[in-house]
Amino acid sequence: TGCSKIVPSEPTFTLIDSSNLPPSDTEVIIEGLSPCTTSTDTTLRLNSKEPVTVIVHGCKSSAARFRALAQVFAFHGQQTFCFNYDDRDSLMESSARLIDALHSLSKAVRNHEITVIGHSQGGLVSRKALVGERDEIFSADHTSVRLVTVSAPYAGISAANHCASTTVRFLTLGLAVPICKLISGDKWYEITQPSPFIQRPGKLLDQVSSHLKIVTDETNSCRRYEKDICVEDDYVFSLNEQYFEPIDKAENVNNIEIQAGHAEIVGDYNVKPEKLIKLLQDLGIMRSTLPEQEKRLLGLLTQLYSSAP
Repeated sequence: TGCSKIVPSEPTFTLIDSSNLPPSDTEVIIEGLSPCTTSTDTTLRLNSKEPVTVIVHGCKSSAARFRALAQVFAFHGQQTFCFNYDDRDSLMESSARLIDALHSLSKAVRNHEITVIGHSQGGLVSRKALVGERDEIFSADHTSVRLVTVSAPYAGISAANHCASTTVRFLTLGLAVPICKLISGDKWYEITQPSPFIQRPGKLLDQVSSHLKIVTDETNSCRRYEKDICVEDDYVFSLNEQYFEPIDKAENVNNIEIQAGHAEIVGDYNVKPEKLIKLLQDLGIMRSTLPEQEKRLLGLLTQLYSSAP
């Protein structure tokens, strides 16, 4: 179910307004990273003295899906890029590619402060890239990383658990595995509750200064209305799928639960991510909006989420 809802296409958005950003002093191409737009130009133009935010998308999503949120960060003077990966690949492989991207990014910046924001499946990929119990390790000791995950199913995806059942495999004469792989791709077993990926989450590296874990209560949420009637809900993961004791009780983890739909929280094609923006500003991850900028921000949000009421 985490990959069952396709996000509607959005208007082409090839540029991020950089007028509020510090002037760039570095241009670099890093495999897997790009501006959060639909542009084919993946060059990262950044100010090496300033912190950098990296957004990791979820299933059936893309870097361009977060172009509006990246623009909100840019409005507040914060440079943001997006990590691209195939959501059907193994999560271990995707997280390994994220490690490589973060390594290259850490070499390009002198500020050495990186914030990684992962939504949904992107939260699983982001956290797994920052643990020590794996063959490839993010070892840029001079870099401080702040991890933010949103609506991530750390306890595994319940709807996929039948894929891990030996009984189901027996009753289907072994057909369950190829069917599950056809539906979910190479990650088919990793997303199940019994998998080692879920059951052995690992300890975050010392350079991860904090983990803000945003849990969304998605009950009674709606993604799309027609004539004031909900025709598509915004419920993807339950609270039980998002809470997981080995992660929740880890050092430097801050669990915050918020009432919001799965797409609503990060901004949908018809919903402004006002709850997430306020939360990130309250916690100092996104800079506060100056009083004289508030009217402009409201106009920007209306422009970016043009079909929002």
